[in-house]
Amino acid sequence: MITVKVCYESSGDPAKDKTVSLGVEELFRTDYELTDSEGEARFNVEPCKGRVFVDGSIAFKGYLRERIVVYV
Repeated sequence: MITVKVCYESSGDPAKDKTVSLGVEELFRTDYELTDSEGEARFNVEPCKGRVFVDGSIAFKGYLRERIVVYV
């Protein structure tokens, strides 16, 4: 499972209700998940190489570990 935490770059606060999806090894893109009150979205995907999209824009590119923090 991969958990993505989205925070605001300006304040460091969790970003609630952001749409997050994963692009997995250029093979497929997951359905989107909304971040919760803690700024977290969870995906039932094993760690792998890929991308994190937040509100349709690439927020991270590289190895998708169990926990990833991105800033918007």
